[in-house]
Amino acid sequence: MPNARTARLSRRGLLAAGGALGLGAVLTACGDDDAKDGGADTKGSAKSGPWSFKDDRGTTVKLDEAPKNIVAFTGVAAALYDYGIEVKGVFGPTTTKDGKADVQAGDMDVSKVTVLGNVWDQFNVEKYAALAPDVLISTMFDDAGTLWYVPEASKDKIAKLAPSVGISVFDRQLTAPLQRMWELAESLGADMTDTKVTEAKKRFEAASERLRKAAKAKPEIKVLVGSASPELFYVSGTNLSIDLEYFKALGVNFVEPTEEAKKATGGWFESLSWENVDKHKADVIMMDDRSSAIQPADITEATWKQLPAVKAGQVIARSTEPILSYDKCVAPVEALAEAIEKAKKVS
Repeated sequence: MPNARTARLSRRGLLAAGGALGLGAVLTACGDDDAKDGGADTKGSAKSGPWSFKDDRGTTVKLDEAPKNIVAFTGVAAALYDYGIEVKGVFGPTTTKDGKADVQAGDMDVSKVTVLGNVWDQFNVEKYAALAPDVLISTMFDDAGTLWYVPEASKDKIAKLAPSVGISVFDRQLTAPLQRMWELAESLGADMTDTKVTEAKKRFEAASERLRKAAKAKPEIKVLVGSASPELFYVSGTNLSIDLEYFKALGVNFVEPTEEAKKATGGWFESLSWENVDKHKADVIMMDDRSSAIQPADITEATWKQLPAVKAGQVIARSTEPILSYDKCVAPVEALAEAIEKAKKVS
C-alpha cells in the first residue's frame, strides 16, 4: 500500500499520475480519517423505517430513516445518479474552468448540486453544515479508512456534522466496488430492477467477455498505462488500481514498472522524465482522462510523439477513477477491448 514517502512528492505530480497514485498515501501519512460527513436528495423512493449500511471500513451507519440530504465525493455522486439517487452537495472535481461538468461528474447536472470544493484540499465546512447533511459518502484509496478528498485539516470538524460511509477502491478488482455501490444505492431506495440498471450490468458483463477474448487472441500486445504532467510522465503499476487489477485478471498484458521504481510512491507508479518516456516498450497506451492530467492531444514533448504507439495512433483514454455504476464502466472496458483487437504490434 502507499507509504509516507509519497507525502514528499508534489501534489500536482500525485494528482496527475494514474490511479490514486499515492494521494491515498499522503492522506495515510497525515493520519487516519474518522470523518463522519453527509448531505443529499434521493430521487429513488427510499425505504421507510430505520436505515443502516455497513461500509468497507467495517463501520455500520444507522439512521432513523434513509438519508435524504446526502453529500458525496463527485465520482460517488455520479454513480448514485445513474441509479436514480441524487445528492445535495459534492466535493472533488466537479466543474472545469469553463464551467462545464468534469469527466468525474458523469451525467449529473452540476448546476443543481452545491459544490463544497472543486480541487484537492478544498472543502467548505460552513456550506456543508448549511446542507444539514444526513450522511457523507466517499471512496477510499488505502486500507486505513481515509476518505478521498476529505481534507486532513478539517476532517474532524466535518466528522462531527454527520456520519460517513466509505467504499474501498484500493487493491481489489473493479467488480468489488461496483457491487458495493450497487448495494449502497439499493439501500438508499434505488430501483435495481429497472431495465436501464439491469441492462447496464449485462452490457458490462458482455464488454468484459469481449476484453477477455481480445486479450487471449492477442497476448503479444503490451499495454502501458500513463499519465502526463508538465514535468513528468507517470507509468502506473497494476497491483493497486481497481480497473487495472480487473483488466489484468481478464488477461491483458500490461507493462509493469519494477518494484524498485515504484518504491518512492508506495507501489502505485514510476516517475519518468520526458527524456526517458521511451523506457518501456508498448503497443497500446492508456492515458489518464482526469482534468488534473495533461491530455494526449496537448502533449508537445517530442519524445512522446516519437513513441511507436503514439505514431500508430494506438492511444486511448483511461478512466483512472471509474464512476462506479455499471453504465459508466462499460465504455472503458469496450475501449480497451477494441484497442487490443485493432492494435498492431509496434513495440
